[in-house]
Amino acid sequence: MVAALELYLDVDATRRIRTLWQALEAEGVPTMASLHERHRPHVSLAAARTLPPETIAAALRGMEVGRGLTLDLDFAGQFVGRVLWLGVTVTEELLAHHRAVHDRLAAAGVEVWDHYRPGRWVPHCTVSMRVPNPVMGAAVRRCLEILPVRAQVVGAAVTDHANDVSHPLQAVAR
Repeated sequence: MVAALELYLDVDATRRIRTLWQALEAEGVPTMASLHERHRPHVSLAAARTLPPETIAAALRGMEVGRGLTLDLDFAGQFVGRVLWLGVTVTEELLAHHRAVHDRLAAAGVEVWDHYRPGRWVPHCTVSMRVPNPVMGAAVRRCLEILPVRAQVVGAAVTDHANDVSHPLQAVAR
């Protein structure tokens, strides 16, 4: 089980990333689109085995999660285990927002995976969690074809797709 605090991207960025997913699927690379039909392009601020939506919402009450953030997806990367992603350029504003979210989660006793904690987090938008090794190079090149992507954060939610949980946080006005 995986739960996450996800930041959602504006319509144009979402469309461009979904187009990438479709192109990769047509080339035999399974993407987030085929992993679970509810997935949408996002950047996760936190992840854990479980994240109780009500606890997260209470911890972040009064904080406009993601509000005003512009994300520049400028590069492609890989994590061990055949995970392919679009990398978000780190800014002081993004890191400060991430830290503020985590400070509130920690104060509420919410445990998250170490690699999502401030100082270790690699901001990214996952493209695929299981790229076949023989086509990884071609998949990376396909990602590079759509970059750069500038995205405005337009919403946030606590999700657990395996258990059909999507708990939107306050809407980000645009």
